[in-house]
Amino acid sequence: MSERSGDRRPDQNRPVTIETGIAPYAEGSCIIATGSTRVLCTASVVEGVPRWREASGAGWVTAEYAMLPRATHTRTRRERTGPKGRTQEIQRLIGRSLRSVTDMKLLGPNTLTIDCDVLQADGGTRTASITGACVALALAGDWMVDEGLVDRNPLRERVAAVSVGIVDGEVFLDLDYPEDSGAQVDMNVVGTESGGLVEVQGTAEGDPFPRSDLDALMDLAMSGLEMLFAAQARALQGG
Repeated sequence: MSERSGDRRPDQNRPVTIETGIAPYAEGSCIIATGSTRVLCTASVVEGVPRWREASGAGWVTAEYAMLPRATHTRTRRERTGPKGRTQEIQRLIGRSLRSVTDMKLLGPNTLTIDCDVLQADGGTRTASITGACVALALAGDWMVDEGLVDRNPLRERVAAVSVGIVDGEVFLDLDYPEDSGAQVDMNVVGTESGGLVEVQGTAEGDPFPRSDLDALMDLAMSGLEMLFAAQARALQGG
């Protein structure tokens, strides 16, 4: 069996903490830490929707993602001319994940923008961003209720995401950067608290892998999501 950081078992998530209210000017905010990966997630409520959305009578949820220059071991240049391909892919994934669990009609003619800024990266930044963004969105929904903008929180249920992979022939949950960079199979799974799947991104980095490995990866991911939903619940209950 390969040794893991923190002496984790193959089926064990990294420690997760979610601290809410970290950005007092935002309608909802948190910092999520999964192991050494740390992401600041803020939710902003803005009146109005994109022009193409106006006739629908429904709201909109969108996301932006960025990695701070020293989130990694060496400095990364800021994307001053706009988000690059990887950044665009991740922020679209975050937006899709949140929209899948948000009641757009209830949201009304309002836009919720979620900003996910990676403070420190050690693998799993996109999955941590989705998990934290959902908490920020839930808090912003509570704010909208308090302000009389909506009758109830537009978040129908929580969504979270986790990585799984095959490293040195073993199936691992919640990969850190060394595991992710050396994985033979890398997969991100986005799921809902009720057990639904939003998105599954899986890739063989070398040889193809059998269906039996896919089933094992999915089973492990679903168990990892349960722990993340519990962490979200604690954060939203003030625990």
